Amino acid sequence: MPAKLANIWELPEQQPVADANAFITTNKLEAVLKRVSRQAAQYEFQMRDLETKLAENLSNFRAIDSLLQEAFSVLRRNSRRADKALTSQIPEITAELDDSMEALSELSETLPTIQNQVADIRAVYDSGRNKAQSLVADLTWLNTEFYERWRAIIFTSSSPVSMRWKVFMRFLFAVTFLVCSWIMWIALLGGYRAYRHKLVWGERLMS
Repeated sequence: MPAKLANIWELPEQQPVADANAFITTNKLEAVLKRVSRQAAQYEFQMRDLETKLAENLSNFRAIDSLLQEAFSVLRRNSRRADKALTSQIPEITAELDDSMEALSELSETLPTIQNQVADIRAVYDSGRNKAQSLVADLTWLNTEFYERWRAIIFTSSSPVSMRWKVFMRFLFAVTFLVCSWIMWIALLGGYRAYRHKLVWGERLMS
């Protein structure tokens, strides 16, 4: 391109030519100058566009570089934290795990004893509850009236007394019922006979 421009700006050798040839040469020179000026303007525009793109790319590069620097600093900080954890926290965690394993082993050894103690406590509790229920039932029975207790012993099976006592009371009730029935039968039979023989008690007493 510079060689071409140098050839363009070089003036032709002075030769005797006609006026028409000089006019044609001037027109060609103007056309070349216009073309060169257009190309120079186009090149200048391209240079400015390229400069703008370079500035934009440079700013992007700086932003990316700052982001990379920040990421690198975060990575270094995390690496230091990881190294610190490896050197200080992991031994502490290991020691705590060892203590936990020892505690678990001790608990596994004492667990059967604790289970036996819990079973004994549960048995004692159940026994005490049964005794308390029995005492409550006895107190309720003792606070019941005699007629209610007598009726429950004879006519029901839920009375809290022994079977021997139930049999005795029922036998006594049966004997009493039979005796009362026999007495009532004799009284009714005597009344019937008195009515049949016209024996009036009032007249009998007057005579």
